[in-house]
Amino acid sequence: MAHINENYQNLKDSYLFSDIAKKVAAFSQENPQQEIIRLGIGDVTLPLMPAVISAMHAAVDEMGDAATFRGYGPEQGYDFLREAIAAYYAKNGVSIAADEIFISDGAKSDVGNIVDLFAADNTVLVPDPVYPVYVDTNIMSGRKILYMNATAENGFLPMPDPAVSADMIYLCSPNNPTGAVYNKQQLKAWVDYAREREAVLLFDAAYEAFIGDAQLPHSIYEVEGAKECAIEFCSLSKTAGFTGTRCAYTIVPHALERKGANGATLSLRSMWNRRQTTKFNGVPYIVQRGAAAVFTEEGMQQAHKAIDYYKGNARIIADAFTALGIRFFGGANSPYIWMECPNHMKSWEFFHYLLENAAVVGTPGAGFGENGEGWFRLTGFGDREKTKEAVARISALLKK
Repeated sequence: MAHINENYQNLKDSYLFSDIAKKVAAFSQENPQQEIIRLGIGDVTLPLMPAVISAMHAAVDEMGDAATFRGYGPEQGYDFLREAIAAYYAKNGVSIAADEIFISDGAKSDVGNIVDLFAADNTVLVPDPVYPVYVDTNIMSGRKILYMNATAENGFLPMPDPAVSADMIYLCSPNNPTGAVYNKQQLKAWVDYAREREAVLLFDAAYEAFIGDAQLPHSIYEVEGAKECAIEFCSLSKTAGFTGTRCAYTIVPHALERKGANGATLSLRSMWNRRQTTKFNGVPYIVQRGAAAVFTEEGMQQAHKAIDYYKGNARIIADAFTALGIRFFGGANSPYIWMECPNHMKSWEFFHYLLENAAVVGTPGAGFGENGEGWFRLTGFGDREKTKEAVARISALLKK
């Protein structure tokens, strides 16, 4: 008899956003005439930028010509894209070698797959509230998980506790779901903590392009010593609207090494390269050409125009909550607004209240962890007019 992975029994029955989708579908069926405005899932609404479309059209033409057709590509990604990303980091003052960059079909995939590099007996440290994938992928692997409290009192930016020992540490900045952003000094404390313990930081920078404050770091590698202890994940989903196009990248520095039980020095970059060449066939050439166009001067201008649009939506929501006297985090260097539920409501209670009385969908904070209870996430990724309408509905409801 085949023995199954019993750890799956320790997971919740379904993914948070699947639960939300089912509840919204049920409400829609019962109220077919009601227009529902969705500000819950962080999915973009603007179309792909012209520079991307042009590059992808040209790539399609190449694939239709025998002289320029391409079959299997390198699992690590084409050099033209890896070099474009390395140049993007260089503009921000960070030196990354092209062969330290691995192209993938999404940061979510890489965050989940990276655990292949680590033994099951490692202890994992994650913030609470937290993006569910960090937790679920480690539950699937049977690892011990410790939680650090992210609360309003610490700005939802937990710092290292010398009394806590962990081997794998997840950080997300700008944070999903809270919108909070670590400064360089705070990240240095985490790098120092990881180096002292020979732990590995798993740094999710998926929302780095939303940072407008020049004093805030876009990459963990802006901190000295981070290349010896950190892996960074980033995505074009939010940077360039690739949620449905699928392209991301993970950086595993040459300097990141750990000792094996037999005393051998193991390169995590080499391990990840071996893992990807075994289990992944690479991102399509057409998609990678579109992704490379994002990092051109024209592409970056167009990307920032879209990002400014979404940040404008976030400001509209934030301004409304300020006027209502509702406490919130995020919205400035992040597309997310993390609001405190009014009248001491629980997260799911407020979800239903908002859906049933305003037909607006958000994400209950409790779905991100115990410390998310009593909090609620809204996103700036919607259409501008629908965002304004949602804010008007929420304001009218909460003023009652």
